[in-house]
Amino acid sequence: MTVLRLKEVLSEKDMTGKDLAAAVGVTPVSISNIVQGNSFPKPDLLLKICSELDVDIRELFHPTKGGALLNGFVEYQGKVHSIKSLGELEKLLEIVKNKNH
Repeated sequence: MTVLRLKEVLSEKDMTGKDLAAAVGVTPVSISNIVQGNSFPKPDLLLKICSELDVDIRELFHPTKGGALLNGFVEYQGKVHSIKSLGELEKLLEIVKNKNH
């Protein structure tokens, strides 16, 4: 298993590795090696990749503790809720459920 979800994120962003390589100033082979898990980018390149893809750095990594990756914010009735785990999402859904009954 590769550490980064770069292939998936590129697909989500409808971007090719070649496009990303040109945007961040590396060769397409470099991006291909990262996508395939044969190499890992230095921190400065990783930040450029995140910037170009417009994603939080955490979105590039596969979860290490199991489960799905959750990271976001939901505004409900004027209050912003941070969602970083399934438990936080379940709490918000319970709030919504209780308010609707």
